[in-house]
Amino acid sequence: MSTPVVNHVGQVVADLARARAFYEEVLGFAFWFESTVPDEAATKLLSLAAPLDVRLVYLALGDFTLELIHYAADGADVDRAHRGMNQAGLTHLSISVENVAAAAARAQAFGAEVIEDSNLGVALMVRDPDGQLVELLDPSYRLHLPPRP
Repeated sequence: MSTPVVNHVGQVVADLARARAFYEEVLGFAFWFESTVPDEAATKLLSLAAPLDVRLVYLALGDFTLELIHYAADGADVDRAHRGMNQAGLTHLSISVENVAAAAARAQAFGAEVIEDSNLGVALMVRDPDGQLVELLDPSYRLHLPPRP
């Protein structure tokens, strides 16, 4: 059997253009491709009721792929509840940036909320325009990690 491979992480967004601008302009992701998913396939795979009109944008950063998911159909509303770091499930993205303060300022200019109380100087949490937690982390963090297998 072959080794499993992580394909992508999916994130629901309310506005594809806004989310794409945030991840590209603030965090350096590169546009890869976009796609739509027919409702027949989307409703079955996602266990959601039609209509959905699922639109996807794939962004790449190194070997990591982020799938932005937008439900464009009327009535396919997005729940924008802010999840906390102590709730089950994926909690945040952690992205190393050259200058944490500058990245936070840029993030705010693109609609993010900077969580000032989290500021450690070398690390800071922001909520992207849809409320997803993103940890901005100084690249020196990696110098203190053990080697990867």
